Amino acid sequence: MDPLAARLRQPDPRSCGAASVVMARLVRDPATPAPTPEQFRSDVLACHRRLTAAHSSGRWQVPWPRALGTPPWAVRHELEAVTGREHVVRLARWSPEASYDVLAASGGVLYVGSRALPRHVLLVLPGAAGGLRCYQPSRGTVVVLPREQLVEGRLTDAGWPRAWFAVTPRT
Repeated sequence: MDPLAARLRQPDPRSCGAASVVMARLVRDPATPAPTPEQFRSDVLACHRRLTAAHSSGRWQVPWPRALGTPPWAVRHELEAVTGREHVVRLARWSPEASYDVLAASGGVLYVGSRALPRHVLLVLPGAAGGLRCYQPSRGTVVVLPREQLVEGRLTDAGWPRAWFAVTPRT
């Protein structure tokens, strides 16, 4: 079964980044069957603990309070381990057009939030036409984010209106 069709949701309000990383692993290997909701929950919570620890993916990192979600640099390290490709964290807030183009071509992770703070993380699937095709971990569904919404800072299906960071493969 396709893991994107399994409606697998993040288990708590802080684990959207970890849920996106776990889903990235699942969609990368289509031969792996979709986990049960209980297994997905367990995998996401373990990933969140790892991503907010002082040491993750064989590297030291700035510790991060788990209550604040998942730091972009930890997601970058984990995606590098998953894909075998170097990733970068881009500030999408100030260059949404460029971030959209890179995300549409190569996929990655998009941090969204309010004017003041990033608050949520989505997995962007590569090769989308007509908008960014994203795994929305709070719903466990796939949503499409049109380019004009990202550029204008009025995302409607992302959970929050503004793009903050994009974690993408280095081009």
